[in-house]
Amino acid sequence: MDNISLLKSALDASSMRQQVISQNIANAETPGYKAKQVAFENILKKHLSDQTSFVGTKTDSRHVTIGRGSAIPAPQMVENTEAFINNNGNSVDMDYEMTEMGKNSLWYYMLTERVSGHFNNLSYAIKGRG
Repeated sequence: MDNISLLKSALDASSMRQQVISQNIANAETPGYKAKQVAFENILKKHLSDQTSFVGTKTDSRHVTIGRGSAIPAPQMVENTEAFINNNGNSVDMDYEMTEMGKNSLWYYMLTERVSGHFNNLSYAIKGRG
């Protein structure tokens, strides 16, 4: 699993999380609306812990697969089961959503900085001191 693929998946998860948080905030007064969340970090952690450190290469379709592939799991939207449900059946907690939005903004900024640093390092390696 290469770093740039992992960063791309994390950016995808952060983007999806921003959309889900915005959707939750927009439906804060909608009766019966259940708040959603994006699951990525726990899915990724489980995926990484399930992988073996050795993955065999199949050069023939008759070969047996050794280890697991390195495909990074995609983020998933799930219903927030921890939210308190209001009298109208709505489970959006505005304080929670605003906190998550702030955390997600910082996470997205950190990820974009890391991607930028990765490409700056590649550029430096290619061009030299310049």
